[in-house]
Amino acid sequence: MKSKIVTLFGVMLLALVFGSVAPAQSAKVAGTWVMTNQGRNGVVTTTLTLIQDGATLKGSMKGENGPELQLDSVTVSGNDITFTVTRQGRNGELKVEYKGTVDGDTMKGTFMQGQNSVDWAAKRS
Repeated sequence: MKSKIVTLFGVMLLALVFGSVAPAQSAKVAGTWVMTNQGRNGVVTTTLTLIQDGATLKGSMKGENGPELQLDSVTVSGNDITFTVTRQGRNGELKVEYKGTVDGDTMKGTFMQGQNSVDWAAKRS
């Protein structure tokens, strides 16, 4: 009888431990986002479009006056998001990596512009 109780207690303890260690769900980021950051001449507004199909992510970014650019390497892990965009610079192609966090219908993060870290924020539209 005592061994049955100990076995039952052990099984219940294992179920409790493994049941509470659920895999982290990635944030839902699909949709259109209005992204802003401070530029040389004031606030820069960009439209970010993200398509999410399970773990597969893709998207594009379009500035007020620029071409639509496809995003490379879009990943969401938990509430962390990263993506890269390739821009045409003065000396050829320039890859810019954006890193941020998602909190419901808002995101915020940073990207590097030359040697400067630039803060950005986005709201789902």
